[in-house]
Amino acid sequence: MQPPCNFGQKEVDPLQDDLTERQLTVLRWSWRRRAEVFLVPLPAVYTRTLCTHTPNPADPIEVHKRKLEQWFSHLPQEEKQFGGYFIPETMHVDPLIVSRQPAEKKGPLQAGPLQTGAPCTALTVEQLFEPMAEWGGARGLNVMLYGAVGTGKSTVIRKLVLDWCAGKTLTQFKLLVPFSCEDLSQLTKVSSLRDLVGRKYLHLRRIPMLSGEGDQAKEVLFLFNGMEKMKLDFRISTTELCSDPGEPLSSGAVVVNLLRKYLLPEASVLVTTRLSALESIPQKYVGRYAQICGFDNPERQRAYFTGRLLQQAGAGRAHPDREALIELLYLNLQRESRLSRACFLPSYCWLTCATLHFLHFTDSQAPIRTLTGIYTSFLRLNFGGEVLGPGQGADGSAREQQGSLMLYVVRTVGKLAFDGVKGKRISFSESELEQWVGGKTKTDEELRQLAVFRTDVLDFFLVHCPKRSGQGDERRYVFAVPAMQEYLAALYVVLGENKSALEKFSQQVSVAIGHVTEDVSSVVVILSKFIPLRIFAVFNLIKLFPKLYERVHSHNQGRIARTLAAEMFRTEDSFNEDVLDQVEQGLLGLHGPQPEQDDETQPFELYPIFMGGLLHYDNRVLLEQLGCSIKSTTVSQITRALRKHLMQELSKPQPPEELMDLLVLLYEFQNPRLTAEILSSIKTIRLCNVRMTPLKCFVLSSVLSCTPASYRLEELNLSSCYLTHHLLEMLWPAFRHAHNLNLQFNSLGPDSCIILRDLLLDSKSDIRSLQLCDNPLQESGVRTLLEALPQDQSLRHLSLMHTGLGDAGARQLASILHQHARLQEINVAYNNIGDSAALTLVDACREHPNIHTVHNVGKQSLYVRGVPSGQGGSGRRVQVLASVTEGSDLSESWHPILSVITENASTWDRQRVRDQLQVFLRDLEWGRQQQHSWWKRLHFRRVEKGVRNTLQMMEDNTAAPNKRKRIAK
Repeated sequence: MQPPCNFGQKEVDPLQDDLTERQLTVLRWSWRRRAEVFLVPLPAVYTRTLCTHTPNPADPIEVHKRKLEQWFSHLPQEEKQFGGYFIPETMHVDPLIVSRQPAEKKGPLQAGPLQTGAPCTALTVEQLFEPMAEWGGARGLNVMLYGAVGTGKSTVIRKLVLDWCAGKTLTQFKLLVPFSCEDLSQLTKVSSLRDLVGRKYLHLRRIPMLSGEGDQAKEVLFLFNGMEKMKLDFRISTTELCSDPGEPLSSGAVVVNLLRKYLLPEASVLVTTRLSALESIPQKYVGRYAQICGFDNPERQRAYFTGRLLQQAGAGRAHPDREALIELLYLNLQRESRLSRACFLPSYCWLTCATLHFLHFTDSQAPIRTLTGIYTSFLRLNFGGEVLGPGQGADGSAREQQGSLMLYVVRTVGKLAFDGVKGKRISFSESELEQWVGGKTKTDEELRQLAVFRTDVLDFFLVHCPKRSGQGDERRYVFAVPAMQEYLAALYVVLGENKSALEKFSQQVSVAIGHVTEDVSSVVVILSKFIPLRIFAVFNLIKLFPKLYERVHSHNQGRIARTLAAEMFRTEDSFNEDVLDQVEQGLLGLHGPQPEQDDETQPFELYPIFMGGLLHYDNRVLLEQLGCSIKSTTVSQITRALRKHLMQELSKPQPPEELMDLLVLLYEFQNPRLTAEILSSIKTIRLCNVRMTPLKCFVLSSVLSCTPASYRLEELNLSSCYLTHHLLEMLWPAFRHAHNLNLQFNSLGPDSCIILRDLLLDSKSDIRSLQLCDNPLQESGVRTLLEALPQDQSLRHLSLMHTGLGDAGARQLASILHQHARLQEINVAYNNIGDSAALTLVDACREHPNIHTVHNVGKQSLYVRGVPSGQGGSGRRVQVLASVTEGSDLSESWHPILSVITENASTWDRQRVRDQLQVFLRDLEWGRQQQHSWWKRLHFRRVEKGVRNTLQMMEDNTAAPNKRKRIAK
C-alpha cells in the first residue's frame, strides 16, 4: 500500500514509543536485571502472526525486527475508508528514484524533463548502498534521499523498514535504527548515542554493535527521516568532535558526528529531507544523492489505482465495475490531462482513489464520509505537524517560534484560490503568483519562509498550464486538482482571512484594549472607594470596545453565510450537472464527442459546499491539528445566518441539479438540527433525470433521516434516475417520508418489487401514489407487488404502465381490487393486455366503490360507460382513458388524456410519448376525413392543434436545457 508522501507515520508515529507500553517494558527490565539476565525476552503479547521465523526470541535483533514491524504496520485512520482488509505490502508501487550528481542535486522535479532524456540513472532501494570507490570501503556510506512534498519519501521509508524486517532488502545490514527528526528536534536533554538508541529502543540498550569497538558498526544502518525538522550545525566551533558512543551530546551533535564519520565511522546513514534542506548537510559528508520523483508515467499510476480500487473482502471475485472504472481513469491519464500532471505525485493518486471510492463504492454500513472530510484528511496527512521554522538548535537552545505550514498555505495559495473563484478563473499568471503568494515581504525571516515555501510546497498545489492560442508567451499555472482551488478558497473564507481593513483594525484594537481592561480591573476595584462614579464611565467605554468588535465579527459571519447561499443558488449554474457528477468528470474525463468549452468559465459549485463542510466538527478537529482554528462561536453565528438565507432561497422552485447540490451541502454539513429545519420548508423533492449513484442515494436517505418520523414529502420524484435494485435498498429510509413516490423510467426488475411490497406494508410509511411506469417488472414482479394491496390502506394511485403486466397480471389485479377500498386510479397502459383480461379489469373497477379512472391506452373497445351488469350494480360509471378517438368520432376523454401526457412529458420517455402523439394525430386525421359535418371537423382540428402544441412543447423543453447548458459552459 502506498499512502501519500509525508504521512506514513503522522497519525501513529512508529518512531515514538507508546507511554504505557514503555512503562511496562521498563518494569520488566528492572525485574530481569535483578535476576542478572543480560537481555530482555519479548513477551508473547508482541508476537505478530506475520513473523513465521524467529530463531531466537531473546535475540535483541529479532525483538527489534518484530517491534519495528508492529510500529511501521500501523496505518493512518484515513486508510480505513478503503475497507481495512487489504495487506499494504501487496499494494505498494515504487516511485521513481533517480541518482543525482552533486552538481545537479537540484535537478528538474516534473515528469517532463525525465521523459525527454535528461541524464539520470534510476535506482532501487538496494542500489542506494552499493559501494562507491571514491567514498572508501572502511567508512559507511551516507545517502541523502530527497524529494518535494507528496513524492513518496515516507512511503519508501516505511516499505524499506518493513522489507528489512522481513529479510527482503538491505540484508547486508544486521541492524536498522530509524529515527524521526521531529522527535529528535524536541529533545532538550543531552544524551549519548547509545542512550539515544536505548531511549527509543530499550531492547537495543546494550547491543554490542553500537559499542564502537572494532568494525561491528559496519552492519548498522541509521535512518533519519525528515532532516529539515532539525537545525544542524557542522561548524567545529559550535558542534564539537566526538567519537565515543557513550559521551552525552545534544541530539543534533550526535547526528552531525555520525555524518562526519567521527562517531561509528563504519556505520551507514540514510537521511530523508525536503528540497529546501539539501544544503543543511555539507556536500563532502554525502556519498550519494538520490531524488524521489513520484510516478513518472501512467503505468505506475495505473498499477497504484489497480492495487487500491480492486480490493475486495473475498478473494477470487470478479470486479467488472471497478475494472471499467480503472480503464476510464487510465484513458484520462493518457490524454495528458491536468489529472495526469497531478498524479505525478503519489499523494494525489491517493486523493484520486479516495474520491473515486467515495463516489462509487459508498456502503450504507460504512462510517459516514464526506468529500470535505477527504480533502481535509488529505491535507492533514501531508502537512500535519509541518511548520515553516527551524527545529532546535545544535546547542540545545529553546525551540524557536514556528508557524503552521498549512496556515501559511491558506494565507498565500488560499488567497490566490479565492481570487480565482471570485473572478471565475482557474489559471494564473506568474505576476499573479508573485502578488498573492509573494505578497509584501519585508523581513529576512519572511523572505526565508517564502523561499522554503516556493521550493517545497508551491509545486504541490500548482502545475504549469499548457499554452492556449492567444495567451502569449507568459506561463500560466493551474491547481493540480480543480476541486483543491475551491477547497482552499472556502477554507480561506471560513477562517476569516478575507477580513476587511476595518475588521482587521478593530480586532487588533479589541485585543489590545482587552488586555488593558484585564490589567486595570483589579486597580479599579481598589480605587472605586475613592474615585467619583462619573470617572468609571471611561473604564466602561474601554470595556465596551471588545463588544463592539464582537458585533463587527458577527456581521462578518453573516456575510459568509450570505456568500454561501448566493454561490449555492447562482442562476447561471442552474443547468450544469450536479457537483458530484462534476467531480467524477474531473477524474474520469468526458468520453466521446466533447463540447467546446472555455476552461476559464467553469462553474465553482463545490466552493459553497466546502464552506459548509468545513464547519463540521470532525473537520474542525483535523484543521486544529494543522494550526487552522475555527471557533465554535464562529460556526454558531454562520449557522444561524445560513438557516435564514437557505430557507429564503428554497421558497423558489429549484432545478433538480440544484436541489441535489443542496442535499449534498446538508450532508457535508452534518448538522441534523439545521438539516431538519431546512427540510421542514421543503414539501417536494424532484430529482428527475439526475443520475443517481450509491453515494447520491445514501446522501438523500441520510439527509431525510435527520427529519422527525412525522415529516412527509408531498412528492419524491426519482423518475429517469437510473435506479436499480441495489439503489432501491439504499433509498428505503427516504421512501418512508414520501406520500407520492415517482419511480418511472428506471431499471427496476422483479426483485425490486419485493422492496416495494415491504414498503407498502411498512406501518411507518404512507405511500398514497406509486408510479412505476416503464420499469421491467414483468408479471412475476407485479404479482409480488400486488401481494401488499390487501393489507395496505394508504395507496390511492397506482401506475403500472409499460411494466410487462400481461393478461395474468391484469386478472390478478382485478381479483384483489375489492380488498383495497381506497384505490382511486389505475394506469395499466402499454402492457399488451388482451380484450378479455382488459374487460375483466374494467368490470372489477366498475364494481369498486372508489376507482374512477383506468388508463388503458390503445384499447378502444374498453371505452365502456353505463351501469354494471349484475344485481349488485352500484350504477357508478368508471372513466377508461383509452384513446382520443373512438372509431370515427372523438372520445369524451381526449382532454384528460392529453392533460396526463402534458403533465408527465418531462419525466416520461420522450420518444415513446412522441410516438403515441403521432398515433393520435393519425387517428384524428382519419376521423376528420370520415366526418361530413363541418362542425365536427372543426372540433377535430381543435383537438389536433392541442396535440401539436403538446409535441412542440416537448421539442422546446428538450432544446432549451441543452442551449442553456452550452451558454453556461
